[in-house]
Amino acid sequence: MGEGVRGCGSLDPLTWAALVLVLAGGVTLRAHHSVLAYDGSTATTLTGTVVKVLWQNPHAYIDLDVVAAGTHTRWIVENEGPVALERLGWTKSTLMPGDVITISGARARDGSARLRCAAVTLAGDRRLPCFASAGTGSGGTE
Repeated sequence: MGEGVRGCGSLDPLTWAALVLVLAGGVTLRAHHSVLAYDGSTATTLTGTVVKVLWQNPHAYIDLDVVAAGTHTRWIVENEGPVALERLGWTKSTLMPGDVITISGARARDGSARLRCAAVTLAGDRRLPCFASAGTGSGGTE
């Protein structure tokens, strides 16, 4: 036989090692998403007006205007990605600018106006989880 394409069984050890490192690197990249920036030990609940929804990977975000004690604060609420949210009953049009909603979740450890969403309550008391184990009340930090 002539010089053809070699099968996988004929790869030299150096090529195998490089292949393993490339595949392992993909696992490491996937694992960088963490909820450690959020304090799941105390639930936070916010009621406000949706300003913007970013329906994108790897996470969807909600910009929420909250007025409490006469002070206006723009909160950034982090969610799962669109595919995970769709599995939980969300659609791209579930939240629209101007909607008044209540969100529960875990507040950012650094005290900034950021929240990891656990659940959203829409008009008519329709409640949607933000991740599969949202019943824990932990904001996904368990």
